[in-house]
Amino acid sequence: MDNSSLSHCKWKCQYHIVFIPKYRRKVMFGQTKADIREILKKLCEYKKVEIIEGAVCSDHVHLCVSIPPKLSVSEFVGYLKGKSALMIFDKHSEHGSKWDGKFWTRGYYVSTVGNITEEAIKRYIQEQQEEAKIEETKRR
Repeated sequence: MDNSSLSHCKWKCQYHIVFIPKYRRKVMFGQTKADIREILKKLCEYKKVEIIEGAVCSDHVHLCVSIPPKLSVSEFVGYLKGKSALMIFDKHSEHGSKWDGKFWTRGYYVSTVGNITEEAIKRYIQEQQEEAKIEETKRR
């Protein structure tokens, strides 16, 4: 996808976003990891945000996304983290009481895709995902 369009606008707004669970706890593995992946996918679809590449690692999430220009990055990340936390607590209540109802930290990292290529970000996310898989197999 080179360009997307709205009624009067062609655009290509891609971002690399990283965010972490509260206290950077290693809590995203097994069924929790699979559920978080599906929750994030569903929430992105609701906002018409395309996930180009993504990885849920044990203690952080990487997303390379294409966000429509009518939606600010901070608005989208706030929506994604807020709604996903509620949905995670619904499925995995064991995470809710530990952090007073907060699953994600307040902050996040974001960079535009442009200074480096989309392929480099995809490769980086895939490498992170491979490292997470290795770490997960060590836990078993």
